[in-house]
Amino acid sequence: MDVNTLRSIATVLSFVAFIGIVVWAYSRSRAADFEQAANLPFENDQ
Repeated sequence: MDVNTLRSIATVLSFVAFIGIVVWAYSRSRAADFEQAANLPFENDQ
C-alpha cells in the first residue's frame, strides 16, 4: 500500500463524511431544531 492509495482512501472517507453531514443538516427531522436555533437571536431575554 503506497501513499497514493492512502490519499485516495482519505479522500473517499472525507467525501462520505461530507455527504453524511449534508444529509443530516437537510433532513426533515432536524428542520424544527434548526428553525428554533435560527430564531434564538430574536427572542427577548426579559
